[in-house]
Amino acid sequence: MDLELYIAFFVATTIMILMPGPSVLLTVAHSLSFGPRRALATVAGATCGVAAQLSVTLVGMTSLLLVLADWFEWLRWLGVAYLLYLGIQLWRQPVETASVPAASRRRSLFLQGLVVTVANPKSMFFLAAFFPQFVNPAAPPALQFTVLGITFLGITYIFTALWAVVAGRARHVLRTRSGILLRNRISGSLMICAGLGLALVRRA
Repeated sequence: MDLELYIAFFVATTIMILMPGPSVLLTVAHSLSFGPRRALATVAGATCGVAAQLSVTLVGMTSLLLVLADWFEWLRWLGVAYLLYLGIQLWRQPVETASVPAASRRRSLFLQGLVVTVANPKSMFFLAAFFPQFVNPAAPPALQFTVLGITFLGITYIFTALWAVVAGRARHVLRTRSGILLRNRISGSLMICAGLGLALVRRA
């Protein structure tokens, strides 16, 4: 694989992942509410969602995306409604009920990260247009797409996890009763913003 193309892909992917989208906003909200360790379940869910999107786009099934476009619209709006519901619940959550069982919460956070990512049709079409720009047509495409796909997933997980860790640092500052209430309000607002961001997504 062309080293210069790979480096350009690495830099472009890193910049793209660092820009907060619905999945990053959801991760930050979860980290503020439940801590960075639990938010890593959200990161894992989002990364699995990206992997699902890549598995479709990288095997040349762009036409399938068009066929399933209406289905993704329904999934997207369900994701929007779910995020708005969770955001409102956090806004209204009393301080005394801020703690939740870890086991069920991690599973729930994973599913939220997965659904929000998969339900974003714009990212699927973006991946279909993004990856070919970094493929050398003179070399076997399958190996190149495999390397780029693994790199993309690694960058996605690492830098989204970094968002969770940074948000987790802020969480420790908000330990007082009023701080916990403020934390819930911020987390709820971020979830609502993630929902609105998903609602504003349009197919490319």
